[in-house]
This record gives sequence, C-alpha cells and structure tokens, in this order.
Amino acid sequence: MIMDRGIADAGAVGEGALPALRSRPLNRRAFLFGSAAGLAALGLAGCASDYMSLAEAEKVYGPVPNEKFPIPAVNVSKVDPKYFRKTVRYDSNEAPGTIIVDPSKYYVYRIEGEGNATRYGANVGRDGFRWSGEAYVGRKAEWPTWTPPKEMIARQPEAGKYARGMPGGLDNPLGARVLYLYQNGVYTLYTIYSTSAPETIGNGITSGCTGLLSQDMIDLYARTPVNTKVIVLPA
Repeated sequence: MIMDRGIADAGAVGEGALPALRSRPLNRRAFLFGSAAGLAALGLAGCASDYMSLAEAEKVYGPVPNEKFPIPAVNVSKVDPKYFRKTVRYDSNEAPGTIIVDPSKYYVYRIEGEGNATRYGANVGRDGFRWSGEAYVGRKAEWPTWTPPKEMIARQPEAGKYARGMPGGLDNPLGARVLYLYQNGVYTLYTIYSTSAPETIGNGITSGCTGLLSQDMIDLYARTPVNTKVIVLPA
C-alpha cells in the first residue's frame, strides 16, 4: 500500500506495499495527524500510570546512532503512552515467537509464552483496505529498496524518478526494517515495516500494511526469523 497525497492506495506491486513516501518532493507529511496525536498524548500522560512514563520512553525510543543510517530519537510526546512497548498478559495457544496483528486496537503482539506477549503500538490499514488472515514471514530486509507502484507514478509523475527503486535510507518509506508476509510461497504485498513518523501510531493510514516505530521494529525484527507465523486479526 501507499499513501498518495494523504489517501491510502491499494495499487501496490513488487516492493511497493508501503506507507507514505516521506521525501519532500512527494509531500512527505501530507498524511500526518500530528496535532491531534500530540494533544492526545499530552492529555493522557498524567493518567498513564500503567504505561511507560515519558522519561522512560525517551530512553527506549532514543536515537540509534550505530545504524547504517543513524536513526533519530522519537518525539514521544506525539505518541499516546498506551502504544509504548510493553510486556502484557495475552492468552494464546500459539507458539512463542508467533506475531499477532490486532488492527482494531492498533497493536502488534509477539507471543512470549506462559501467557505473556510483547505488545507494540502500530499504524494499520484504513477502512476498506484492511487485510486479515494467516501468513508467515517469507523474507526480511534491513534498509530495503522501495519501488512505487505504477498507479502512484501515474498520479504523481515526480515519483517516476524512483521507478527503478528508491535506495534504503531515512527518507525511504519502508524504513530500517521490513518483514514481508507470504502465503503458500507467494508474497502477499503486505508487510510489517518501520516508521519514524510517531503521529501515525494508533491510526489507520495504509492500504493494509502495519507499521511500528523504528525502535520497536528493530526489536521485533531481531527476534523474528524467516518462516515465523503471522496472524492478522479482522478489524
């Protein structure tokens, strides 16, 4: 999926199943809901005793300087504290390591066993473009190339310069890490990807893919081998 001038698009092909292209020529922040998300986070900060404090979050979501492309700190004031990473009780018969995406609650869970899971806040597909079902991680990549779908290039000719692929980097929509979801040996066009746009967490903005903050995605990616089972729940 893509975000095209603030509207999610389902015309993904190849590695084009992704969120908004964030480079400036393509109106990189047209889709953000920054002011509303920021006010919500500030309003909840005082009553979020069950969640990570902002001070703790600033450490967990701080800069990652040793990456190929150093990742800046997350502006945690733009994230509702309920979406900060947390170990939670989660009853499941799935094996440890299984990933469960719950788009209705904007969470991704990694099953840890003994009734526990690591929970990450996420952005998800918008209404009409959500996908659900069982899949597996067919491949994974660090700082992957992104190729815009033909449909996007037709609407925004300036995207044509990336028709052969946009190299990995901070402005690449797929971000630092990507898990590609497969079924029966075929790429579904859906991914779990990393985003450096905190305003998107807790929102439906894509055409089905799921985004985690870069620091959360790096954590999940490191613990997720190829062939890991992924369950995407109905919204």
